[in-house]
Amino acid sequence: MIPRAITRFTVLLALAGQLIVPPALAAGGSATYRAALTGESEVPATQSKGTGEVTATFDPASKRLSWTGKYSGLTGPVTAAHFHGPAKAGENAGVLVPVTATSSPFSGEATLDDAKAADLEAGRLYFNLHTAANPKGELRGQVERGR
Repeated sequence: MIPRAITRFTVLLALAGQLIVPPALAAGGSATYRAALTGESEVPATQSKGTGEVTATFDPASKRLSWTGKYSGLTGPVTAAHFHGPAKAGENAGVLVPVTATSSPFSGEATLDDAKAADLEAGRLYFNLHTAANPKGELRGQVERGR
């Protein structure tokens, strides 16, 4: 049983706007994110005919991000793959989470720290596939909350 004083204090904090709850946690569970990978989304854009997609699930309680993805039509084998951020669409940023994607389909998971989790939930991460012909990235997609 929660003491009445703590309950009242929590309600007062919430009313005062001081209680911050991430959107996924407020919804009561995991959140799904998606990225459509295209050459046009790269910065600068590539002429790649390749396509791909990544679907990720984030559990705010454990801060666990798990993903699956697939791609096709690249100029050659994937040399690197990453989640990058923080960055809006059209901006570049450093690597946040390295991914093994040497074959399609691929999958993986990682635990995010608070800053990376906040960037994910705010839409400030993107996913990138790199190849020898496009070492700065051949396909890219902004990671956005699914509906």
